[in-house]
Amino acid sequence: MVRVEPLVHTPLIDLRGSALDRRALRARLPRAQASQNAPVETVRPLLDDIRERGRPAVAEATARFDGVETGSFRVPADALREAARRLDPAVRAGLDEAIARVRVVSAAEVPAPRTVEVATGARVTTRHLPADRVGLYVPGGLAVYPSSVVMNTVPAQEAGVGSIALASPPQRETGLPHPTVLAAAHLLGLDEVWAIGGAQAIGAFAYGFADADGRQDSAEALEPVDIITGPGNAYVATAKSLVRDRVGIDAVAGPTEIIVLADAAADPLLVAADLVSQAEHDPLAAAVLVTESVELARAVDEALGEAMDRAVHAERIRTSLSGAQSGIVLVDSLQAGETVVNAYAGEHVELHVADPAAVAARITNGGAVFVGAHSPVALGDYIAGSNHVLPTLGTAAFGDCLSVHAFLRVSQVIEYSRDALAQVADHITALAEAENLPAHGASVRARFTATTPEG
Repeated sequence: MVRVEPLVHTPLIDLRGSALDRRALRARLPRAQASQNAPVETVRPLLDDIRERGRPAVAEATARFDGVETGSFRVPADALREAARRLDPAVRAGLDEAIARVRVVSAAEVPAPRTVEVATGARVTTRHLPADRVGLYVPGGLAVYPSSVVMNTVPAQEAGVGSIALASPPQRETGLPHPTVLAAAHLLGLDEVWAIGGAQAIGAFAYGFADADGRQDSAEALEPVDIITGPGNAYVATAKSLVRDRVGIDAVAGPTEIIVLADAAADPLLVAADLVSQAEHDPLAAAVLVTESVELARAVDEALGEAMDRAVHAERIRTSLSGAQSGIVLVDSLQAGETVVNAYAGEHVELHVADPAAVAARITNGGAVFVGAHSPVALGDYIAGSNHVLPTLGTAAFGDCLSVHAFLRVSQVIEYSRDALAQVADHITALAEAENLPAHGASVRARFTATTPEG
């Protein structure tokens, strides 16, 4: 095995000749750390304060963290309309196309009710019911995310959610969320938009608040929601983890990540471009390449340096790519690379290999899998029709991408006739006695000892 000198722009992890069991891989693969999240001790008091005091606590947090003092958090309808009117036509066309494509995919995901005839007169129907009310969070920070408005809103709408509220951080200059975010909300028909950011937005969604006069039936009162979705910073992620006993959440997200599996024939410029595109998000973003080709590893590292020299956000990208969460991983074979990718369970998986469709069938752990050189992550970020709210930090091994299912509850309807119940009455009694719950069996026997109408 040829020894490889350290790379210039990103760490090198040489797994050639190493065991590829799950424990060893989880210990050696680069990964952003969940410990980067804000300490619970920082966020919990804020949430407790919002639960106890409501609007005043949200106002104080907004002044403290966003530098905005306001008596009204609700974005006026005319501000939404004006933002849409001023929207760059090219951006509007892009949003319109993204909305249409995500809507097509989301509509196809909605399950139909299904009734199963277990036996004669014995039916179980499985229904998928939309949540009554949801809160969608769209972050601010280092970038602007109208695409997150699309990715959160469209699945909720297609699921049939009747009440949708959106929150995004206010800007210091206007006291309102970014105008492009407001424009996207207006294009989607959202009229309940709140200028609240960070952990305080999550607390406001979870606990709600009255208006300034204490009224709960005012447009300035925020009703609690049943489900909260959307990405955010460490404070947002921590807040979501702390309110999940009160509301449903999509996930506790960490920094964004990409893992690319590439063979010797891959184009190093394309691979580098996609690693850089994820590193552009955040200094904590993870960008990982897995390859059996030493030559490709060196070529990609060189291309990374050239790409950084041209990048607008060069410092942010350089910090990400040189961090412990990023790196180029050398393996013995493509099959070994597949093992590594599945163990990593990344948010975004790209396949730059000779037969990407065949490899994709063997990638079982990935939030979104991008097949071939013409399916970059940026496509999924905006307009593929897929959703870009994805599991991070290895949770793609058990977590889901955001979809209509996040906004649906599964409920079952059970309908048995008298004869159908009679057929299983003895089984119920036997099982109830075995569990020392005799009243269960008695409740069934009562239907045959009392006078009851035929069912």
